[in-house]
Amino acid sequence: GGRDHFAVFTPYFRRWQATGLRAVMPAPKAVRVPALDSDPLPKRADVTGVSPGLTDGGEAVGRERLAAWLRAGIESYEDRHDDLAGDATSRLSPFLHFGCLSAVELVHRAGRKGGPGAEAFVRQLVWRDFHHQVLAARPDSAWSDYRGRADHWRDDSADIAAWRAGRTGYPLVDAAMRQLAHEGWMHNRGRLLVASFLTKTLYVDWRVGARHFLDLLVDGDLANNQLNWQWAAGTGTDTRPNRVLNPLTQAKRFDRDGAYVRRWLGADAEGTEPVVDLGEGRDRFLRGRGQQP
Repeated sequence: GGRDHFAVFTPYFRRWQATGLRAVMPAPKAVRVPALDSDPLPKRADVTGVSPGLTDGGEAVGRERLAAWLRAGIESYEDRHDDLAGDATSRLSPFLHFGCLSAVELVHRAGRKGGPGAEAFVRQLVWRDFHHQVLAARPDSAWSDYRGRADHWRDDSADIAAWRAGRTGYPLVDAAMRQLAHEGWMHNRGRLLVASFLTKTLYVDWRVGARHFLDLLVDGDLANNQLNWQWAAGTGTDTRPNRVLNPLTQAKRFDRDGAYVRRWLGADAEGTEPVVDLGEGRDRFLRGRGQQP
């Protein structure tokens, strides 16, 4: 259409489907690197601030996880990917981020499995491509609004600190934030929820949340992190900028028996006093955008 990128996912996905997928590149027989003097690389235990529950990385671990996912996870992905307690996503994003696994190979192998689960999984990989082409065309969208809404964000240090620490008083939000702190990873449904809560309920600038995610996420990819945060905040490519995810409704739908909350909050599962009323937060968000609640 004469533009330098696709701004909407569905047309991009159609073009992606119509474009032939290249073959998987074979591993090189040898990789020559220059001889360099270097200080010893630090071990994970030597790096401060690492999440204690961070999983092992590397290609061998990634391929083991991929094999297990194709064998016993992908078929049910479409039906179970939002089940927070079931943890039914692939958890392959860190290995994609560090280049331990090839996205092209994942698409090929998922395609050979076939079925609704594989199709839904491939669609998520295409979202990854979509965000990369947006950022390539609009590099400033890493830290600037793709579609500005003239927001007047709140700068409330107490609310931000409560959100970061998983102590907002909303159990599902707090559980997801504590999973992030412990594992350096968070379930995708949790990411959407906590991002909506920060930007729409607390009405805090999405860049605050994006920075925190990049500090902790082992799969903290710049394109996907920033543009997903803008999707949640309503400043990105999304055509529904005023969408708000209610944490109470989300809990009923995706953690019906509270297993995810109990796993991550333990004795705190009942929550504390909420930092903000949900209705008040939504009204404040709409007023910030010059709309009537």
